[in-house]
Amino acid sequence: MLHRSIKRNHTVNKKSAQIHELIFLTLTVRSIESSRSEPEMEVVVDSTPQTSSFATENQSSVTAIVVRLIKESLSSILTRFHAGYFRISLSLGGQALLWKTLIGPTDDRSTLRDVLHMLHPTAFLVLWSFALFTLVLLSLLYILRCLFYFKMVKAEFLHHVGVNYLFAPWISWLLLLQSAPFVSPKTTCYLVLWWFFAVPVVALDVKLYGQWFTKGKKFLSTVANPTSQISVIGNLVGAQAAANMGWKESAVCLFSLGMVHYLVLLVTLYQRFSGSDRLPAMLRPVFFLFFAAPSVASLAWESITGAFDTGSKMLFFLSLFLFTSLVCRPALFRRSMRRFNVAWWAYSFPLTVLALASTEYAEEVKGSIAHILMLLLLALSVLVSLGLTVFTLLNTKMLLPDNDPIAASLHHLPTVSA
Repeated sequence: MLHRSIKRNHTVNKKSAQIHELIFLTLTVRSIESSRSEPEMEVVVDSTPQTSSFATENQSSVTAIVVRLIKESLSSILTRFHAGYFRISLSLGGQALLWKTLIGPTDDRSTLRDVLHMLHPTAFLVLWSFALFTLVLLSLLYILRCLFYFKMVKAEFLHHVGVNYLFAPWISWLLLLQSAPFVSPKTTCYLVLWWFFAVPVVALDVKLYGQWFTKGKKFLSTVANPTSQISVIGNLVGAQAAANMGWKESAVCLFSLGMVHYLVLLVTLYQRFSGSDRLPAMLRPVFFLFFAAPSVASLAWESITGAFDTGSKMLFFLSLFLFTSLVCRPALFRRSMRRFNVAWWAYSFPLTVLALASTEYAEEVKGSIAHILMLLLLALSVLVSLGLTVFTLLNTKMLLPDNDPIAASLHHLPTVSA
């Protein structure tokens, strides 16, 4: 019985094992079929939005950096820029007027004038356009300075040198107006532009000349320096432009206003009162303004009278004497010539108006000595202007130095109204 019981248990265990194996196989088959019937899931990682967002943020940061650099650069330019940079436009405007006179109609039949008349008018047009572009650029910069740094402009008005260069933009525009190839002096456009440029000169006259004899700290004996003659030149250039369009009375008014103050100023500068000699060595080239004023006066008087008469000749000889006196003293300018700066442009305009006056003198007297003098001054004027243009283009990084005597002093002046 024991043997039968063991055999029966073995049979049951074997059948139980077969049943378990059958169940396992059934579940395996169903699992395989279920996995085949279900769709496969595909996982796709899309990195496009992240890449696009990163590129946008990068582009925005680059734009912000560029804008910030532009603002910092413009701020640096405007804080160092001042009206003294209009020396450049003064020189170029004077050159444009000189060459318009040389290629214009004349009674002088000398060989030199015949050669100059052979020059193509396009060369003069290029020169005038370049002078106009320079003046427009400088004017835009100064307008921005007035808008964003008006306190510095007010401080410039209180500066004994800087205030005189506030005349320079208007003088430059008057010179370009007289030399314009497409505006006749008899037109309404010329008249309107003359008023627009001459009125600020008279307004500055009232303010500046009134200070010379009414305010103790602004007495002429304490603030006079060679740049003070720019105010005189402004009146004389305005008189010349008025005479060209036939306004004789206005021309005589401006001429008398300029000449009376020129005589007072010349005597004051000759006497060299204590406290008046406050001109930095870097600004020594402005001494050439000593002969610029009588040169412009001779041209203005010629425009008023219609001839280069005795009065114009006397003023021309005075300017020629002052020019010779300065040329014979090169040590006076030695320190200012050690390194290029924008003050060098103060050499060009006086030489240009002296050459222009010599041209009118040579046309009047028609002598060989006068023509030789004209040739020498003309060559010197052109060479100096051309050399300064080349130096400026090659040394653009030195146009706004940290040691500019005018710009540096403006940061230490009070900004109250004068």
